[in-house]
Amino acid sequence: MADEENQQTPDDQPDGHHAVPSEDAAEIAGSAEDAALEAAQEAQEAPGGPSTPEPPTVEASGEGHAVPSEDAMEIAGSAEDAPLEAAQEHSEELAAAGAEADREEAAPREKPAVPGAHLEVDIVPEGGDPLGRGAQEYVDPYAVEEDGEQGEQPAAADQEAVLAEPISTAAIDLASGARYRATGKRKTAIARVTLRPGTGTYLVNGRTLEQHFPRDTLQRNIRQPLETVGYQERMDVVARLHGGGISAQAGALRHGVSRALLEADPNLRGELKRRGFLTRDSRAKERKKAGLKKARKKPQFSKR
Repeated sequence: MADEENQQTPDDQPDGHHAVPSEDAAEIAGSAEDAALEAAQEAQEAPGGPSTPEPPTVEASGEGHAVPSEDAMEIAGSAEDAPLEAAQEHSEELAAAGAEADREEAAPREKPAVPGAHLEVDIVPEGGDPLGRGAQEYVDPYAVEEDGEQGEQPAAADQEAVLAEPISTAAIDLASGARYRATGKRKTAIARVTLRPGTGTYLVNGRTLEQHFPRDTLQRNIRQPLETVGYQERMDVVARLHGGGISAQAGALRHGVSRALLEADPNLRGELKRRGFLTRDSRAKERKKAGLKKARKKPQFSKR
């Protein structure tokens, strides 16, 4: 019983101690390792044998662990450093590409050219060919020929031409004592007009037409009614004006002359009305409202 207790198995060894192989076991392990090396050496020395590279020498320590040689350690170190070197090269390439991009962005940006800036202005004379088709005479497809075969004038042009022609059906009695009176208005201006046979002179508030209305546009507007009926050189106009301004008085005078012609010949109503001479211009300045600056203008709004 005492011998059994003294004998302990390797598993019964206390913690912190390792089993030490015996001398016989170490010799058997060494002979097994040497057998493989001896077989390889004999095969290499044999004539005509296969030429195999010598395996790296492994030195066995006293405890039975293999120690790698210096060549093996260099190979292992180079294998470990390969990924690190590849990553470093990749980062250097990216840094170089970024530096090139920064240099390109830093370069001054050129202003884009304006399309058609090099072209010259080509002015086509009236009636010429805008496409420049040589000496070929340009024919307007919408031109109106004298015989009227190619087309017709627009309705607006026809109407303007008809309105410009004098009224040929006017029949006004030009007796020495004939007087035709009417009143014309525009805005706040009032004109009391008298037509009588004469040579075509105008007497406005005791002055001539040119003195009272110095603007040519106003003079032409006043003369339109008599020119329309064709009596611009056979009748005189005497008018008394008050109220309004110079433009309003001119409109009132034309309105009064048109109404006086209607008194001389009632058959002229249709033609004069179609030309707009009998229409009273009712436009006037709108009155000022309470709380506003003018008729509709409001004071500036301030939120705070």
